[in-house]
Amino acid sequence: MNSDKPIVLFLCTGNSARSQMAEAFLRTHAGDRFEACSAGLEPKGVHPLTIAVMDEVGISLEGQHSKSLTEYLGKIPARYVIFVCENAEQSCPRVWPFALMSFCMPFPDPAAAEGTEEERLQAFRDVRDQIEQRILEWLQAIPNSSHESGISPAPPQ
Repeated sequence: MNSDKPIVLFLCTGNSARSQMAEAFLRTHAGDRFEACSAGLEPKGVHPLTIAVMDEVGISLEGQHSKSLTEYLGKIPARYVIFVCENAEQSCPRVWPFALMSFCMPFPDPAAAEGTEEERLQAFRDVRDQIEQRILEWLQAIPNSSHESGISPAPPQ
């Protein structure tokens, strides 16, 4: 990771859905301002429905794969660490070297959704849309120069 941009690390349990979506949305909406990455406590591979619902909004997950948090912990200077599930927030280390801020932006786990294929697909769509909205709100709350000044508001609730 050779970037002058602040690194934002999204964490969840499996790195199969929510954190993958958040990484892709941040890269899409603010890749010029931030380096986005994601990881999980127990990587499970990118869920096929995650790929499908991101394709629906024109965002390809090509090149993204499930990664373990050990690939990043103590190895990259993540400026922001954002937990996208409560399990990851409770289970991950609380102190991140170099991080200016860590906070939780929890979303329901769409991979846990039950029902018909269409109902499960809708659960992924709902979470996808929630994640994009929260990422956009967070980006609006951070001035363009925030990574230089250290100002880093938590996301709107």
